[in-house]
Amino acid sequence: MAAAAAGPGPGSGPGDSPEGPEAEAPERRRKAHGMLKLYYGLSEGEAAGRPPGSDPLDPTDLNGAHFDPEVYLDKLRRECPLAQLMDSETDMVRQIRALDSDMQTLVYENYNKFISATDTIRKMKNDFRKMEDEMDRLATNMAVITDFSARISATLQDRHERITKLAGVHALLRKLQFLFELPSRLTKCVEMGAYGQAVRYQGRARAVLQQYQHLPSFRAIQDDCQVITARLAQQLRQRFREGGSGAPEQAECVELLLALGEPAEELCEEFLAHARGRLEEELRSLEAELGPSPPAPDVLEFTDRGGSGFVGGLCQVATAYQELFAAQGPAGAEKLAAFAQELGGCYFALVERRLAQEQGGSDNSLLVRALDRFHRRLRAPGALLAAAGLADAATEIVERVARERLGHHLQGLRAAFLGCLTDVRQALAAPRLAGKEGPGLAELLANVASSILSHIKASLAAVHLFTAKEVSFSNKPYFRDQSPVTPVSTLCAEARETARRLLTHYVKVQGLVISQMLRKSVETRDWLSTLEPRNVRAVMKRVVEDTTAIDVQVGLLYEEGVRKAQSSDSSKRTFSVYSSSRQQGRYAPSYTPSAPMDTNLLSNIQKLFSERIDVFSPVEFNKVSVLTGIIKISLKTLLECVRLRTFGRFGLQQVQVDCHFLQLYLWRFVADEELVHLLLDEVVASAALRCPDPVPMEPSVVEVICERG
Repeated sequence: MAAAAAGPGPGSGPGDSPEGPEAEAPERRRKAHGMLKLYYGLSEGEAAGRPPGSDPLDPTDLNGAHFDPEVYLDKLRRECPLAQLMDSETDMVRQIRALDSDMQTLVYENYNKFISATDTIRKMKNDFRKMEDEMDRLATNMAVITDFSARISATLQDRHERITKLAGVHALLRKLQFLFELPSRLTKCVEMGAYGQAVRYQGRARAVLQQYQHLPSFRAIQDDCQVITARLAQQLRQRFREGGSGAPEQAECVELLLALGEPAEELCEEFLAHARGRLEEELRSLEAELGPSPPAPDVLEFTDRGGSGFVGGLCQVATAYQELFAAQGPAGAEKLAAFAQELGGCYFALVERRLAQEQGGSDNSLLVRALDRFHRRLRAPGALLAAAGLADAATEIVERVARERLGHHLQGLRAAFLGCLTDVRQALAAPRLAGKEGPGLAELLANVASSILSHIKASLAAVHLFTAKEVSFSNKPYFRDQSPVTPVSTLCAEARETARRLLTHYVKVQGLVISQMLRKSVETRDWLSTLEPRNVRAVMKRVVEDTTAIDVQVGLLYEEGVRKAQSSDSSKRTFSVYSSSRQQGRYAPSYTPSAPMDTNLLSNIQKLFSERIDVFSPVEFNKVSVLTGIIKISLKTLLECVRLRTFGRFGLQQVQVDCHFLQLYLWRFVADEELVHLLLDEVVASAALRCPDPVPMEPSVVEVICERG
């Protein structure tokens, strides 16, 4: 390798140059190398494998075009030791072998491509040669054909003109023959019932007979044809008026009469009159199905019959009318619209009567399917007769039925809720009658909530059928652009307000029950002649017992609530006529009945400065608030009843004992014990005001009686 890279021997001078074929070989290789570069689209540097940025004129670059082996060898000798020279030789031998292998592979691949290309070119040459021969023969044949055609045309020119004249005469004779045979043909068609063919014959000959009617022969033909045509028109009218055929046959009769020149306005009126008769017959059959004697079909079957019978017939009438009397213009269209609107109103009335029978039904699926069929079948007449407003009327009926169903489901929910409340009342009352312990309020509340929720879900599922995508009317504004769904916060607020009203009503009812006991106990007693009190009256014990029972029941549903701080002597306070400085001045021992005005004045002044008690204040959702409301109503009733009575000394003392007993137990149920104190103070004070001899009982005696009671 080193010897090959060294180039010429030492004996050759710098001026010596190789000559002959050996000097031309590198030049041919360089040209071939350049052609390969052009074929593969490589630049000079890419083809040489030179790294980017290297000098293309470097004589020591093995891959460069200006490589000089002598310079390269001198450089290696100067710069590289022996070991590196041996490594360079080994590497160069390896590269030469790799290049030889790549060259052989490239030659083999290109050789196969060259062979395939050569075969293809050879085949193309053969094919083109055959094609050229065929084209030459085709051109020769075309020239011969053109020559023959020219000679034939020249030969037959005279005959062609004669043939054309004869053909024209023949056609004229055939037309004349048709005209002369026309009366007999018309008669035969009329006898056979081929009215359409007869009208077509008359139409073909009408213009010719009209044009040549001044000729006697043509005039006679025209007169005969007019007689036959009049008889034909009479038979068509008879067939049309009988009305036994269907709408297509009658439309055909009208079309033939129009073709015969009959007046369109008269035919229009007769056409609508006959159509009215058929459609009214359909309506009568539908109305008969609504009668009480035969069992009425289900709503889906009824709408199917109406859609296939009346609606289908109306579509046929509208289509035939528009095709036959299009020349009538807007007047004819208005007449048809009025006709359809009148009969459509009758049909809608029957449909609404049948739908009204479904108001009490619970299955919405069949009703929605019937409404879908009803609305879907009216699309076609609605498009044909837009001025009649049939589609809008059908949509309004569907919307009204949907509103009625919504109202029905709302009533069902209300009835279900009332039923749940009735069940709760029965569940609470039955154990009392049997002397057993009934279910808890929490359990009953859970049952009520579960039952109401199931009814709501069932109602929503039934209502959602009206808005299903496959239903034809679900894209209407009433079903598509409904008001937005009520927010949950609004529903919760309404439910909370309803619950508050119910709870307030409960408080009023329970307060009224206890108030009735207190009122009767006050009104039925003779307070002037009563004996000295020895115990608490039974009604006061009953009030405490009922209040305790209410506290237990309400505690099962609601939390305790918030109370004000209780004083240490809440259960020890004893009511006395002189329990406050204000009362001392009011009920001094010097009190005499001769000064009622001064006593009333003092009472009114005290009310001005006392704390105002709102008896019917809003009730909160807790046990303390509920019991407070009930106790306020009860004690306020007791106060008003006391103000209407007159008390003796012992009557006043009995009121004092009763109020102390109530205070011992009722203060623990209310949010503010001072409320009970104020009301009971007012009761005792009012009794004292109405007592001629207001001598109170000693507090110690009151306590002993209440503890014993």
